Amino acid sequence: MGADGKVFTLADVSTHNTEKDCWLIIGGKVYDVTKFLEDHPGGDEVLLSATGKDATDDFEDVGHSTSARAMMDEYYVGEIDASTIPTKAKYTPPKQPHYNQDKTSEFIIKLLQFLIPLAILGLAVGIRFYTKSAA
Repeated sequence: MGADGKVFTLADVSTHNTEKDCWLIIGGKVYDVTKFLEDHPGGDEVLLSATGKDATDDFEDVGHSTSARAMMDEYYVGEIDASTIPTKAKYTPPKQPHYNQDKTSEFIIKLLQFLIPLAILGLAVGIRFYTKSAA
C-alpha cells in the first residue's frame, strides 16, 4: 500500500478532479489515478467523470479483471471518511391520485345533464318547425 492509512473527506477528494490531479473513491478507499489516466482502457473521461463521488458502483458495473483490481494497490492513497459521503436517496415514486371508479358514472351523469336538455330543445324546434309547415 502506498500510503500510511490517511483518512480523507469527500470534500478533500473532490478537489482532485482534473487530468493533472485525479482521485477516485472505490470501495471505501481513495486512489490517485492521475498517472493511470492515459493508460486506462476505457479512456480518461470515464475516470474523470467518476471524481467527486463514490465511484464503487461505476467500477463494479464494468466488471474489472482480477489484474485490474490488483493494479489498484499502487494507486492507493488512503481511506475515505464514510460519514462524509451522502447516503443515496431512496427512490419514492410520486403519489398518484387514487383512481375512483365512481368517476365513470359521474362523467355519464354530467354528459346526460348536457345531452337531455339538448335533445328536448331539438325536439321542441322540430315540433315547432313541423307544425308551422303543416298549417
